[in-house]
Amino acid sequence: MDKVNCIENYHGTLVADPYRWLEDSESSESQAWIREQNERTRDFLDGPLREEIRERLTQLWDYPKYELPKEAGGRLFFQKNDGLQNQAVLYCQQPGKDPFPVLDPNTLSSDGTVALTRFEPSPDGKLLAYALSASGSDWQEIRIRNVDTGQDYPETVHWCRFTSLPWTPDGKGFFYSRFPETGTVPPEDQSNYCMVCYHAVGTPQTDDILIYRRPDAKELGFTPLVSEDGAYLGLVVTLGTSSRNRFYYRRLQGEGEFVRLLDEGDAAYWPIGNCSSLFFFHTDLDAPRGRVIAIDLGHPARENWQEIIPQSDDVIDSVRMVGERLVVTYMHHACHRVKVFSLQGEEQGEIELPGLGSVTGMWGRAAGNRFYLGYVSFLRPPMVFLGDAESRQLQAFEEMSLSFDPEAYETRQVFYTSRDGTRVPMFITHKKGLVLDGTNPTVLFGYGGFNISMTPNFWPMHLMFMERGGVFAVANIRGGNEYGEEWHRAGMLENKQNVFDDFIAAGQWLTANKYTSNKRLAILGRSNGGLLVAACMTQRPDLFGAVICWVPVIDMLRYHKFTVGRYWIPEYGNAEENPEHFKFLYAYSPLHNVREGVQYPPTLIMTADTDDRVVPGHALKFAATLQEKYQGPNPILLRVESKAGHGPGKPVSKLIDEGADMYAFIFKIFGEEVKA
Repeated sequence: MDKVNCIENYHGTLVADPYRWLEDSESSESQAWIREQNERTRDFLDGPLREEIRERLTQLWDYPKYELPKEAGGRLFFQKNDGLQNQAVLYCQQPGKDPFPVLDPNTLSSDGTVALTRFEPSPDGKLLAYALSASGSDWQEIRIRNVDTGQDYPETVHWCRFTSLPWTPDGKGFFYSRFPETGTVPPEDQSNYCMVCYHAVGTPQTDDILIYRRPDAKELGFTPLVSEDGAYLGLVVTLGTSSRNRFYYRRLQGEGEFVRLLDEGDAAYWPIGNCSSLFFFHTDLDAPRGRVIAIDLGHPARENWQEIIPQSDDVIDSVRMVGERLVVTYMHHACHRVKVFSLQGEEQGEIELPGLGSVTGMWGRAAGNRFYLGYVSFLRPPMVFLGDAESRQLQAFEEMSLSFDPEAYETRQVFYTSRDGTRVPMFITHKKGLVLDGTNPTVLFGYGGFNISMTPNFWPMHLMFMERGGVFAVANIRGGNEYGEEWHRAGMLENKQNVFDDFIAAGQWLTANKYTSNKRLAILGRSNGGLLVAACMTQRPDLFGAVICWVPVIDMLRYHKFTVGRYWIPEYGNAEENPEHFKFLYAYSPLHNVREGVQYPPTLIMTADTDDRVVPGHALKFAATLQEKYQGPNPILLRVESKAGHGPGKPVSKLIDEGADMYAFIFKIFGEEVKA
């Protein structure tokens, strides 16, 4: 395979990058190489076993799926997938009437690769602002639809990523955040210079009104919101993926200057809601596990701040204002609990959840007691409940029909000790009656970064694995938010090695306690979790029997040079600018720690050609490096998906194919005798 003589000097250390040409994944040379790799991978994976797996996954995926509803103008808006539709359909329902479809993304492309990524009905429920993305891209286009006629207005709003769409109370328009038009800034600044604009319905984007921007701080991002009482326009201000943010506001009416209420960047401040000029925030300032404070806009000095709900032993995960109450989701050892408080901070009781699981979201208004709550567990697919903040009761929003018996399985939580003595939780799910004889095929999953917690979730592909005798484990390693900001910071920047140590210790615990053996232990991670499994396999290749490295971040010296990679600098560091950062990044960067003469485990590296969050070049360079330096019998395979991005909005057909490939790989490595 071709190599180039590319060597760079990092603070006195010369680092070779012979496969840099693969960073241009669209070049003819790269495309030819990718085709060869995909052919090798298909030769290995395809066959009766994969088809058997795919058939069962199709059955397990085939159940109605509802997403969190929201109300506007007395109407209920919700997304539903009948089972195997590539994309969920958006419905509207008026009281006492049957729901009708408002938007079916499946009609927008022949292969289901156009996804509805955000929607917001106008206050009267008659109009819908919605965002679409194509082929898994993070870039969005915004359209406006008349809910009753199904007709779209002529204009399209471009150059958006992850924008909110808050309407003005009169329903004549909405605010959004956007980036510069392509070609007006250098390519490296395409995701900089965020600005907030106002769009009036029925007008071209060229007429939109610029509301706010900070050209003096080009890397700041802005998420607009309109207070429920319609009095204020707020901006949540972020810097990359840092958990420390800011908050600006101004009166909605008029054109006054924004007040930089919170502008120190010293903590997280997530707005909850307001009662007139009293604004409530969920913050980790002086409280790494979170607390709720209130700030009077008329007396904003810090000495006047009110603490409403103090920090407790459990982490505050989210807070919603419902019926003039605060509904607080806590995280207790990586599982959710929900409590209700008055606006003065008086605890009013707990809302009982169905079991050991996660709250996936909540929607409600301060003006009424009713709210909707999403819930999921390892053995229960996502469900929606209708709740009452006053009675603290939940009732199912829809009936669930499944093609398996959840009662045949069990989830338990264990705690193990990491290398430095830290106590780490782990969920383990499997069939009841499992024999601990060290022979069970096991998949260990983890993430460990960006303040993201690995609370219970449901994956049909892992359930299929458990049906066939497998064990599925999720380690709640440092870098997430399971125990608050201290847990996060213990796994970022110079502390990142703790994340890998925690994951390695999880694998050691599973083998020591006879759940499995090294030969039967597979590790799986995606995105930052792809970095996790890649680093662990280069540090402890003897510990794992198979590795699935999914849309991974791999080149830690150059990750910040691609698309939105620079937003991750607060989490990872910058090897180019900071000599100290270079030392710890170079020490664990998977690309730079592949060694000759090492017996690496069988590895499947997965990426997508249109991933504009973690570019495919990471996976391509890692595969090329492993294939060059490892000459043993274990397969090192690369799978490059077409017309698929980082993950959000991926059609169900591609999700099923992806799961079938992953488990066909694992079963072939562990032996095809693994059966139900």
